Amino acid sequence: MKISENKVVSFSYTVKNAAGEVLDQSDASAPFSYLHGCHQIISGLEVALEGKEKDAKFSVHVDPEDAYGVRDESLIFTIDRSYLGDEPIEKGMQLQLQAEDGYHIVTILDITDTEVKLDGNHPLAGESLDFDVQVLDVREATAEEIEHGHSHSHEHDCDCNCEGECDSDDDFDDIEFTPEDDEKLD
Repeated sequence: MKISENKVVSFSYTVKNAAGEVLDQSDASAPFSYLHGCHQIISGLEVALEGKEKDAKFSVHVDPEDAYGVRDESLIFTIDRSYLGDEPIEKGMQLQLQAEDGYHIVTILDITDTEVKLDGNHPLAGESLDFDVQVLDVREATAEEIEHGHSHSHEHDCDCNCEGECDSDDDFDDIEFTPEDDEKLD
């Protein structure tokens, strides 16, 4: 079966930056699964997976425009230090801030006694990425998966009323790329 719209795809991967440093890789015991055509993964990788079949192995280079975007300097801004309360913060730490349009992950660039400079760009914005991929499975999506817009490959807590069967973590925007980031997220 070929990968196409509304197919659930499970794959393993390793992703490196232009310097060849491994940024992330899937756990062999828990492959990454997503619903193809629902924009749950970066567009450059989704396009590369189109038409592949189970057991396909390939490498793909993804430019920033088809990954996490180019850096946008307008997403660098300063807030009053008091907005963050008495929480201990440090340069490089990532925080989740709530705005009118939802939650955003930002990185602390600089701290003074009165202000905090933040960067709202994705940590990989402006980066070219190189993926090594192996397709482990391709199957038809269930009607429920199509309705929910994601695969139901792993149990977890979610807000889609699927009784814990869906996998809302199937989005590369939500992948933590280093163990240090896990400690820094608020």
